[in-house]
Amino acid sequence: MVKTIVGLVVGLVAFTALVYGVQMPDFRAEQVDLLYRLTGVYLTVAALCFLLGEATGNYSQVDKLWSIIPLVYAWMAASASDFAPRPTLMAALVTLWGARLTFNFARRGGYSWIPWKGDEDYRWSLLRANPAFNRPWKWSLFNLFFISLYQQGLILLFTLPIVYGWTADGSALSATDWLLALLVVVLVVLEFTADQQQWNYQEEKHRRRKAGEDLGDFYGVGFTHSGLWRWMRHPNYACEQAIWIVFAAFAATATGLWLTPAWLGAALLVVLFNGSANFSEGVTAEKYPKFAAYREKTGKFLPKFW
Repeated sequence: MVKTIVGLVVGLVAFTALVYGVQMPDFRAEQVDLLYRLTGVYLTVAALCFLLGEATGNYSQVDKLWSIIPLVYAWMAASASDFAPRPTLMAALVTLWGARLTFNFARRGGYSWIPWKGDEDYRWSLLRANPAFNRPWKWSLFNLFFISLYQQGLILLFTLPIVYGWTADGSALSATDWLLALLVVVLVVLEFTADQQQWNYQEEKHRRRKAGEDLGDFYGVGFTHSGLWRWMRHPNYACEQAIWIVFAAFAATATGLWLTPAWLGAALLVVLFNGSANFSEGVTAEKYPKFAAYREKTGKFLPKFW
């Protein structure tokens, strides 16, 4: 996980230097004003997440907002554009994505009527036990700079292509725009399918275990390994990364520039999900002996045909 964090920071610096040195579109005054307002929301929300995490000991505050804040950013941009075709389409796609993720997070106990409560992601507790965080102040700094500021900043970055998609003429949608939108919808459906397959498997496994029934060969494996999970170890993660890569492509169709900072959020998200998947797999491999063989024959984010 530490390697992932270092990679994210290095990637942020390197990619930013690259794209700013190659292609940087000229933002209009109204786009710059929108960026300032979005940044203000980001800093406010990051500060609240930090303070709530420190006060409650539940460090999943960013997780609770991961599917919600992008909707705020997206509709702020759509509104600023007077609901021009492309930003409005992009905001609608973000809403579809957010609805799926919010639903999945809610049914897993992530939310509570008291907003700062709810289940905490198990990975934070495991990470807190790492000797690197053997002093409370070290974890507090990690909470401030990575959990709160960095992750909230990443959310802003992968939503920012909508600002690039706001063209001065408010031009009509092109065939490419509609193709990208269709790809996002397909990816959201696939991600929902992967989530549902995992939910069904885990629910039945825990039901059988609670009832004292035999798990059998299928549920005795312990982890989801059928359906989309037969082809990839993390089909949901694969779709999530692809969604934001496709979303960033809207900026290219709007500006005509293919190497801009619009890709930065999606690129950093790929690094984050790779590290998150590796961390989760380490935990899974310790719990379930058959995971090693599954990992050997099944690709992480893409099918393995060799």
